[in-house]
Amino acid sequence: MKNKLKVVADNKIPFLEGVLEPFAEVKYLSPSELNNESIKGTDALIIRTRTKCDTKLLNGSDVKFIATATIGFDHIDTQYCDQKNIKWVSAPGCNSSSVMQYISSAFVTIAKKKKLEFNKLTVGIIGVGNVGKKIEKAARAMGINVLLNDQPRMRAEGKNGFVELNELIKNSNIITFHVPLIKEGIDKTYHMADESFFEKLNTDKILFNSSRGPVVKTESLKNAIRSKKISAAVLDVWENEPEIDKELLGMVDIATPHIAGYSADGKANGTAMCINEINTFFGLGIDKNWYPNEIPLPSNNSEIHIECKGKTNQEIISEAVLSTYNVLNDDNNLRSSVDTFEKQRGCYPVRREFPFYKIKLLNDSQRIVESLLALGFGIL
Repeated sequence: MKNKLKVVADNKIPFLEGVLEPFAEVKYLSPSELNNESIKGTDALIIRTRTKCDTKLLNGSDVKFIATATIGFDHIDTQYCDQKNIKWVSAPGCNSSSVMQYISSAFVTIAKKKKLEFNKLTVGIIGVGNVGKKIEKAARAMGINVLLNDQPRMRAEGKNGFVELNELIKNSNIITFHVPLIKEGIDKTYHMADESFFEKLNTDKILFNSSRGPVVKTESLKNAIRSKKISAAVLDVWENEPEIDKELLGMVDIATPHIAGYSADGKANGTAMCINEINTFFGLGIDKNWYPNEIPLPSNNSEIHIECKGKTNQEIISEAVLSTYNVLNDDNNLRSSVDTFEKQRGCYPVRREFPFYKIKLLNDSQRIVESLLALGFGIL
């Protein structure tokens, strides 16, 4: 009789429990419990970014397959896995709409705090993959001008639609990073925002980072804020997280515990991608294109009523965005309990993305409908 497949899974991955059990022996462990000893005899791993899949973890193991329920895979030693014939997969784009919602809430919040008008702003997007493309769409829907930089795509596709990094730095009010973490080579992003980067800033800029913490060098950013080259900063990711720099925390305008992509929809997408990949690889017989039956409901109402009379387009868009998700709630939670960074991630409340919500515009003019539809809202 064929031995049953053995799987070890991160116990914080939602929607997973019970799905594989008819086909495999599944053991759920916290990232701190995942080690070389605990994965002995295991055929497959389902993980998140907190589990480093390298020689230390995998040496001498029976692992044949690794799925990470995340868009990034810098926590996987892909070269080692390829050498050992270990198949690895990530979940590209799974939480791109969640990050778009987070950045939209940050746009709205920073604009209100700094008294900025969308139609007078230019956002420079560094990294135009699954996430960057959605940030571009959201910014344009809000009436914000956009500049795009993506060196690998520029080489492959030509310069059409892209600008060089120096031009983006010069002509953007907001610079937002949506790149993978690459530690060496022509497309290195590790410490991309370092002293030399900030020296190029000709006027005060606003910086967002929701990609990977080490893309922005901590000391360089602190110096740029002190010298007023950066007038506002939004950080969802940090160097050395969860042990984040508390001085930097006190200097930035919005600080969150690596939850930009943590919508319930994004998590469902990531888990589904992992399940479908492991099903295909091992031929388990799970229904094709498996997806969770139900995604939890958030605490707020799915129907949003907005009084439009006397309000600008920016005010209406802002109200719509913040009715779904206010980034300052996560900011307040982190500042009030910075040492529970990981717990806040593990116990994150249900957040649903824009398409979950339907908006009823009272005393509405059609001027704003197109923008709201472009952001993903339904209109009643």
